[in-house]
Amino acid sequence: MTEADVSKDFSAVLEKLKSGAEILVEQDHRPVAVIRPVKGPGRLLSESIALAEAHGSTVTLDDAFGQDLEDIIEGHREPLDGSRWD
Repeated sequence: MTEADVSKDFSAVLEKLKSGAEILVEQDHRPVAVIRPVKGPGRLLSESIALAEAHGSTVTLDDAFGQDLEDIIEGHREPLDGSRWD
């Protein structure tokens, strides 16, 4: 799909993702992104917070949290194994 197609009809993109399709987004006939459906059921933020609290986390979601998270992500570009977190 072109960038214009995606922005014009995002609900169509979501329907394709729900059926398991991957969307290749192109700009000027060049691929710029791939949108993939989520694997597995995922986890709500509230569930993640409850899990962190259950493990004794004292992290505070303050005004700098977003920047802290970006710094963490940038510092760990390799794929993480989330199966070890539960």
